[in-house]
Amino acid sequence: MGRSILDMGGCQSNSSSDEEDVSALKENYTNVSLFKVKNNSLHLVPSAEVKPYLKDHFLSRRITDLDFLTLSALPHGLDQQEWIATNTVSFFQHTTLFFSVLSDCCSLTTCPAAKSSRNILYEWTDEQGKKLKCSAPIYIDYALSYIQEILTDERVFPTKTGSAFPSGFMFLIKKIFVMLFRTLTHLFSVHYQDAIAVELHPHLNTLFTHFITFSQTFRLLEPSETAPIDELIAVLTH
Repeated sequence: MGRSILDMGGCQSNSSSDEEDVSALKENYTNVSLFKVKNNSLHLVPSAEVKPYLKDHFLSRRITDLDFLTLSALPHGLDQQEWIATNTVSFFQHTTLFFSVLSDCCSLTTCPAAKSSRNILYEWTDEQGKKLKCSAPIYIDYALSYIQEILTDERVFPTKTGSAFPSGFMFLIKKIFVMLFRTLTHLFSVHYQDAIAVELHPHLNTLFTHFITFSQTFRLLEPSETAPIDELIAVLTH
């Protein structure tokens, strides 16, 4: 496929200002790795009636004011599947990084079930089609491992210039986006206070806004999937 992966997608044109914007966005996301919370005790933000991830003074925090519709739009002359593939890899990398940073807060004890807002439970379906009820960290580990396997499969994500994508490419992309969505919504629904405690919420807000905007642009998520957290999506993308 011969792609050059840019963190958080890319830009719609090749102007110098756009390149600077994307470089700045890439640098800001890279800074997420500087949060060394593994061995630090986290303080909990006082609970409130309104969900923390819907409180404006938290949700309004971003690491950039870039237009995500512009960042998500297909650049002129670029193959759409190539563009979607590049961004899928980037979203996976960032989602994996965020979960890694907050993983100490997501354990068998704190999250015995994989769920999102409105207590929607997620079950993993194994290779035999059997649904398995599992904890959030196990579900997310299954999901991220499955995505990693697909992304490194040359038959699905070819890296050689001129190689074609398979006929079922978009079907697999939509499966990947569902798994990334469920991972991110779990972090918002259950661990947003943990993100606030280490001042990671501006990064999480920015990532999720870009992810949702991109998925809406190319219709990668079904409304039935996003419905449990539509209130958050509406606020982020208004």
